[in-house]
Amino acid sequence: MDPAVSSHAEVLVPAPLAVLLDNQRAFLGFLEKRVGDRALAEDILQDAFIKLVNRPDQARGDEDGVVRWFYRTLRNAAIDRFRRQNTASKALEAFAREVESRETPETEMEAQICACVARLASTLKPEYADALQAIEIDGTPVKVFAERHGLSANNAGVRVHRAREALKKRVAESCGTCADHGCRDCNCRSQD
Repeated sequence: MDPAVSSHAEVLVPAPLAVLLDNQRAFLGFLEKRVGDRALAEDILQDAFIKLVNRPDQARGDEDGVVRWFYRTLRNAAIDRFRRQNTASKALEAFAREVESRETPETEMEAQICACVARLASTLKPEYADALQAIEIDGTPVKVFAERHGLSANNAGVRVHRAREALKKRVAESCGTCADHGCRDCNCRSQD
């Protein structure tokens, strides 16, 4: 068989890629030892092969040189994956701390905000006001709301999304910049 033809497929494969494909099991073992998870190792190896297929000019040199280069590539890919996971974990922890430390509005302030928003919601198209009341206020699941109104779940979801957007626009029109700051020091009632 021509060395440029892989034993894994009946298509022409550049010689360096054929060498790498022949070493696939060794690469997978190398990654699995480092990441401790076969599925993750398979994902990293697949991503590395995809990058190589998209940019075959990266793999140059003799067989040994290409294999050494690919091991370095895999090691770097595993390190990058762990860095991304670590960054995502840190962001999630920061968000959790923010949620825990977030102040809840005082009962009186919350009632005032809710009254303002409820008043504005009542000015929306009836089907939007009904959707917001049922889903946001009463806690009805979208699927149940859809069944009750003869809608598909997708259509009900779109209706709620549009209702939220319409309410958001009404709040901005009515409350102006106070809505951007959480309706603190609300003066909306004076604009009635």
